[in-house]
Amino acid sequence: MDFIEQSSFYIFQKEAIAYNGLLAPVYSRKGKIMKSEFTAIIEPVPEGGYWAQCPEIPGANGQGETIEEAKNNLREAIELIFEDRRADMLRGLPEDAIRETVSIG
Repeated sequence: MDFIEQSSFYIFQKEAIAYNGLLAPVYSRKGKIMKSEFTAIIEPVPEGGYWAQCPEIPGANGQGETIEEAKNNLREAIELIFEDRRADMLRGLPEDAIRETVSIG
C-alpha cells in the first residue's frame, strides 16, 4: 500500500526526553516552550479511515476516520511513549543523581 501523505507535526512538552538513543528536544527553556517535529506516514486503510505511524519513534502509531484524526491520535501516542519512558527512567534513580537539561542543534 502506498502512503497517502507524509507530513510533519509538532509536539509540545516540558523537558527533553531520551528514547531509543534519540534525544527529542521538547523542553521548556527560560519559560519558552520548545517544539519538536516528527514525521507522520499516513496510509489509507482498505476498510476506511487512515493509519499513521512515526518512523522516528518505534511503536508510535494512530488511526482515525480522517487524516487529521489519525495525526492527532499519533501525536497522543508519541506523548504517551515519552511520558512512559521518562517515568521508567526516573523510577529508582538515587536521590544524589544529577538532573540537567541538554540542548542540541
